[in-house]
Amino acid sequence: MAAEVLNGGGMQVELFDAMPSVGRKFLLAGKGGMNLTHSEALTPFLSRYGKRQTEIAALLAAFGPDDLRAWVQGLGIDTFVGSSGRVFPTDMKAAPLLRAWLHRLRGDGVNFHVRHRWLGWTEAGELRFASPAGETTETFDAVILALGGGSWARLGSDGAWVPLLRARGVEVAELKPSNCGFDVAWSTHFRERFAGQPLKSVTLTFGEFQRQGEFVVTEHGIEGSLIYAASAAIRDTIEANGGAQIYLDLAPGKSLQRVITEVAHPRGSRSLSSHLQSRAGITGVKAGLLREVLGKDGYADMQRLAAAIKALPLTLVAPRPLDEAISSAGGVRFEAMDANLMLNALPGVFCAGEMLDWEAPTGGYLLTACFASGFVAGKGVLTWLTGHAREPSQSN
Repeated sequence: MAAEVLNGGGMQVELFDAMPSVGRKFLLAGKGGMNLTHSEALTPFLSRYGKRQTEIAALLAAFGPDDLRAWVQGLGIDTFVGSSGRVFPTDMKAAPLLRAWLHRLRGDGVNFHVRHRWLGWTEAGELRFASPAGETTETFDAVILALGGGSWARLGSDGAWVPLLRARGVEVAELKPSNCGFDVAWSTHFRERFAGQPLKSVTLTFGEFQRQGEFVVTEHGIEGSLIYAASAAIRDTIEANGGAQIYLDLAPGKSLQRVITEVAHPRGSRSLSSHLQSRAGITGVKAGLLREVLGKDGYADMQRLAAAIKALPLTLVAPRPLDEAISSAGGVRFEAMDANLMLNALPGVFCAGEMLDWEAPTGGYLLTACFASGFVAGKGVLTWLTGHAREPSQSN
């Protein structure tokens, strides 16, 4: 996006990518359906960016969700709003969009250099690259770094840039997992029997967060869309306290009193499992989870069992490793940049994308802010070069 803005402003753009082809994480994001952005109103949209919503609001003011949809339309690709409010290309795929975009950029004169991994700077301030031909150096009038966060290292986002920028006096917040799963100390029996099974139609409560959805039991703990939505707050609580306790309503369509009545109903010769299935709709992994948390005695106590069906406490002990996360928090702090995303410590060097210190849940919010930051960084380079009264021949 930064390259497109710069090219449109008359700059010659050279784009370097460490991978054999560009946009690999973009393609991964579209694997289950290319969720570009979200259709909700601006105020709730901005609230998804948590502590950094003020900074992200400034970026979206320059290139927001409606601008993104119009831009996609300009590539010849229609979009639609799904039942959840999420916005997708009509074919749900990322590859056609990326192909059309790259074709346009190359046709407009942007040069792509793949298998070029940025290594930092020489003492003279030149950019260093590891390339198939060996180490090379390049010099440009302006530089935009869009180096990704720390998740999905195999796609290029490995966070190797962090010490390079810190060594130059740039303040970088520690990279942490975002939109991630969490570890739970399952018993061997529960893990072997239920790992991989989904918990559908449950309500998760954690502090002020409360939402209905679903997630999956894993060998190590839990993960899935409902967990990702609360992951930032859970991660921060674990970091502060050494653990976090969430509460699960396993029967969100029933009141506590109704569950108490149903569980207390005489079951005759039926087993407790059959009783719970017929009276409360509790079966399979939900029943297993109740036994796992309550233990044998608690599971046999009808009062405790009914209360747990409506508010089952589950202790999460650690987030999953950064490289497993969908995205990452942390990165170059906004306080280390000006409003155009230029680094205060390195005039002429701009940053964009997930390498900035922000995070958001899934739902199109991540991509929207990445697009917007690239747009703002590109505009920032044009403004900076104009202010320095140069006639640049190249920008990177």
